[in-house]
Amino acid sequence: MKRYLEPQIRRDLKRKMVFVGGPRQVGKTTIAHSLLGKRSAGLLNWDVPAQRELILRQTFPRSNLWVFDEIHKYRKWRNYLKGVYDVRTRSQQILVTGSARLDYYRFGGDSLQGRYHYLRLHPLSVAELGIHSHRDFESLLALGGFPEPFLGGSEREARRWSNEYRSRLVREDLTSLEQVQDIGSVELLMMRLPELVGSPLSVNGISEQLEVSHKTISKWLAILERLYAIFVVLPFGSPRLKAVRKARKHYHYDWSLVPEASFRFENLVASHLLKWVHLREDTEGHHMELRYFRDIEGREVDFVVTQDGKATLFVECKSADRDVSPALRYAKARFPEVDAWQVSATGTRDYLSREGIRVAPALELLKTLA
Repeated sequence: MKRYLEPQIRRDLKRKMVFVGGPRQVGKTTIAHSLLGKRSAGLLNWDVPAQRELILRQTFPRSNLWVFDEIHKYRKWRNYLKGVYDVRTRSQQILVTGSARLDYYRFGGDSLQGRYHYLRLHPLSVAELGIHSHRDFESLLALGGFPEPFLGGSEREARRWSNEYRSRLVREDLTSLEQVQDIGSVELLMMRLPELVGSPLSVNGISEQLEVSHKTISKWLAILERLYAIFVVLPFGSPRLKAVRKARKHYHYDWSLVPEASFRFENLVASHLLKWVHLREDTEGHHMELRYFRDIEGREVDFVVTQDGKATLFVECKSADRDVSPALRYAKARFPEVDAWQVSATGTRDYLSREGIRVAPALELLKTLA
């Protein structure tokens, strides 16, 4: 299947290099093969020894498109690409893909300034798949949005895939990019985190459980962010809301890892919103963020989407049909111009409350996030 970023990548390749980052096995190599066509002659994977030698020797295949996959694992990769880009022919296109934040792993100054567009590829979503039935939505919730387990259609095989995925991420990607001595404890952290989705993340609590320092846990969490294993949602601070500004929440790109059904649903919604936010940032240039609201009196709204620092969307998640959340009413009353939704995983009610809050099945919102 063609992925949602492919048309944008084709447009951007006509002007600059294109970097595509995202979790491992999210579909970056599939996009590369689609762009290269049947021969796929221009694919150069740093993880393949024979192809790594071609990269280092600058012995490139005859192809109008060169795809450098996982080259960010080479310490001098940015200066290397600058040299390749600056001497290329005008018709030569360059795509760079990687399973980590390519904007972070630059090892010094950004020598590629102005030479590339950066796009972030996310797992499959309701809008991308064109899902309209509750049955298909339940499959996406159970299997996750990574192409292999979702298209496989088996919950048993999806669980096996997730376990192997976590192990490879730590044992291969992390060790190739970061200096971490205690790999076993990082794996324990990876197993513990899915149980903590939906609540403010207590680094102190995790450090006590794993018997590792607060500083080390914070470092490991930052590494997992850079490797697209998790993403962190910060609180939305506004004087009108008396917001709490320090506590962070986290979610997983593979929401099938989350054991409790209601929090798995919340994670799915978070992932869909982040995908939409990143798409608008990367392709339209808007400054957008995904946040959540929690105030000093304990009122909480699951998600706030902001544009240029201003709230544009409130989203509250419920597992089934419920009355409108008092916290969502509170937020809507103080920001009446902001769209507000309360979405449910299994509910069927669909109406507009007297405050102007849309209460609906989650599909009604998620299918618009394209």
